[in-house]
Amino acid sequence: MRAQNNPQSGATTLAAIPQPRMSFGRWFREKGWRHAVAIAATLFSIFPLLYVLSAALNPTGTMAGSTTLFTNIGLQNFVDLFSNEQRPFGKWFVNTLVIGVVTSAATVFLGALAAYAFSRMRFAGRRFSLLALLLLQMFPQLLAVVAIFLLLNYIGDIIPAVGLGSSLGLIMVYLGGALGVNTYLMYGFFNTVPKSLDESARIDGASHAQVFFRIIMPLVTPILAVVGLLAFIGISSEFVIASVVLTDPDSQTLAVGLYSYVAQQRSENWGVFAAGAVLAAVPVMALFLFLQKYITSGLTAGSVKG
Repeated sequence: MRAQNNPQSGATTLAAIPQPRMSFGRWFREKGWRHAVAIAATLFSIFPLLYVLSAALNPTGTMAGSTTLFTNIGLQNFVDLFSNEQRPFGKWFVNTLVIGVVTSAATVFLGALAAYAFSRMRFAGRRFSLLALLLLQMFPQLLAVVAIFLLLNYIGDIIPAVGLGSSLGLIMVYLGGALGVNTYLMYGFFNTVPKSLDESARIDGASHAQVFFRIIMPLVTPILAVVGLLAFIGISSEFVIASVVLTDPDSQTLAVGLYSYVAQQRSENWGVFAAGAVLAAVPVMALFLFLQKYITSGLTAGSVKG
């Protein structure tokens, strides 16, 4: 190693010496195994998606003919999907978007109101209510299918707009479980916002509503996006309750309508079902890409409890 004097600074510097190249075994032990695990996980996740896409493009319409990926390529399954008058895929698609968007927006709004109350206000039973919201999530809505059916059947005799077979009735059922984990997640995020902002606004004469809409809501946009995305994904793929409430084919969602293609053993059409599944994933992918910048910050900050 050769030393060099720097006349201006009076200090002695060492000449840059190239470092020996790391061996493959050492690189694999320190870093390479992570890349191998990531590649294996990626392939494991992508293969089912490729299989469904191959089945959607396979004009034979059977799963037996889809064992080899992309051997036969055609758009006949997509043509059959939109040309079946007894199974209106276009209406299913629109119904899913309307129910998903309305329910997700209402879920975010109701969850934000509850999280603000738990985070900023002090009242009797506050901690018990937070714990009760978590405990209630241990019992899924599936357990209440019979009660939901009977309740909507009775309500439909009085108010048909929210009875069985109506999209509004299904939205009301979904909103019945809007609170819970989402509220607790928002509660943790709301606690990261300094309370001094609220106090300063109240000194200037702001009310709780003004503080909530003008100060808090713009600062908690990441968690609102995360909760909205999770709610939309869950509603778009929900089947059991939607199949009980939505009895009319014209009012059904994608999850319920597409099941009719594979429900009967002697008339299965997996190609058309796969084509519908591919198109059903488009809104979720588009929403995910649109909200991608909020997802990481929303999930990590929401896990902090103040």
